[in-house]
Amino acid sequence: MREIVFDTETTGLSFSGGDRIVEIGCVEIVNRCETGRVFHAYFNPERPMDPGAQAVHGLGDAFLADKPRWHEKVEELLAFLGDAPLVAHNAGFDFAFLNGELGQCGRVPICTTRMVDTLALARTRHPGAKHSLDALCVRFGIDRSRRILHGALLDAQLLAQVYVELTGGRQIGLGLVAETPVENLVDDAVGSPVTVRPPRAFAASSEELARHAAFLSTVKAPLWNTALPVG
Repeated sequence: MREIVFDTETTGLSFSGGDRIVEIGCVEIVNRCETGRVFHAYFNPERPMDPGAQAVHGLGDAFLADKPRWHEKVEELLAFLGDAPLVAHNAGFDFAFLNGELGQCGRVPICTTRMVDTLALARTRHPGAKHSLDALCVRFGIDRSRRILHGALLDAQLLAQVYVELTGGRQIGLGLVAETPVENLVDDAVGSPVTVRPPRAFAASSEELARHAAFLSTVKAPLWNTALPVG
């Protein structure tokens, strides 16, 4: 199953009040494994940055001045998202901005049935505990040492690990290895591409299969030989 974990940074708290997205980071996971494919971009919001928001993510007017406008990257973003479920922390906030930006440039809003909110999952699984991204990283032993300021791509990568833990941990084997080739879609402003090791496939060796067959031959009247045929 393909899912996209994403995060946004904005100029403020309200799209309807005139705030805009200035950064988006998306991480692809397939069957609870990161594939290494990411989408990341900064945007010129065409409005001044709120000082309170800048204190959170560190993105100022000078840095964003030469970045593309939202409509210049929207097709690339939508192609990356596809029809996958979209996972975010306090997802209602991110969806409001994402759909606001899409509507403003004439694109169809993303249906909220695709929304997966890790904040709601955390509150259900750990009632009464702290549910911030930092607190969840601590709970699950996820390294957050690089998170000095909020950053959409880094936060999406951390959230992907949190999401896996919240939904039962990584599924290994059983043919659930991602088939998507590993590649990186990273905006030039980011610098070096993010390197993520692809999921490792586990398969029994010929010697292990032989030992297994030898063991089965020692079992007397196994139940699987007496099972009724299917059909």
